[in-house]
Amino acid sequence: MARVALVTGGITGIGAAISLALRAAGHTVVATYLPTEEATAVAFHQATGLPTAAWDVADFAACADGVAQVTANHGPIDILVNNAGITRDAMLHKMTLEQWRAVIDVDLGGCFNMCRAVIEGMRERRFGRIINISSVNGLSGQAGQTNYAAAKAGLIGFSKALALEGASRNIAVNVVAPGYTKTSMVDAVPADILQGIVNGIPAKRLAQPEEIARAVVFLAAEEAGFITGETLSVNGGKYMQ
Repeated sequence: MARVALVTGGITGIGAAISLALRAAGHTVVATYLPTEEATAVAFHQATGLPTAAWDVADFAACADGVAQVTANHGPIDILVNNAGITRDAMLHKMTLEQWRAVIDVDLGGCFNMCRAVIEGMRERRFGRIINISSVNGLSGQAGQTNYAAAKAGLIGFSKALALEGASRNIAVNVVAPGYTKTSMVDAVPADILQGIVNGIPAKRLAQPEEIARAVVFLAAEEAGFITGETLSVNGGKYMQ
């Protein structure tokens, strides 16, 4: 059955792959982006035809207003993918409060803001699929990323708790934890460091964004309703739990 899906950070990288994969699965997809990414959003819309919407997921009121506008334009949101995220890497003894708060506010706070905006409607309609995008580093940790690892690990606990709250209403809440994926963020890593990362992946390569997107499409499906509170790792064997 076709549903309305909202993908935060859905115009680039993993988010763009998720947006396109959900559309290919038959859903109506709206991709969000930061207001500062207008040029990229225009190019994405022109290339794909997918509708886009601009707001900062760290802003609670903006999320509520954005969800209301998407609902008015496209219908109730039954699939939410919380993909938007940032990094502000630094060793903890050098990390600033601003670096800490920025990552927590976007990567974890954004998930709360978006879920809060859609959860009442999902409960009333007795259907929902929420997929939160964590990271292998939220499972294993990573030096220089205490803020990012904390936020991504927090998504897992958040998802388990919300899964318990929503299960009786046919709301499935799950996590996809990607490993290192070929995106602009990873491409910015110095070549020698990136090669060291790849050498540490049993599959000996980076993931393609489309491989992460396939996991999201699976969890968003009608038939996946009995899977909830789970974390699906897509990391080439980098970290096994």
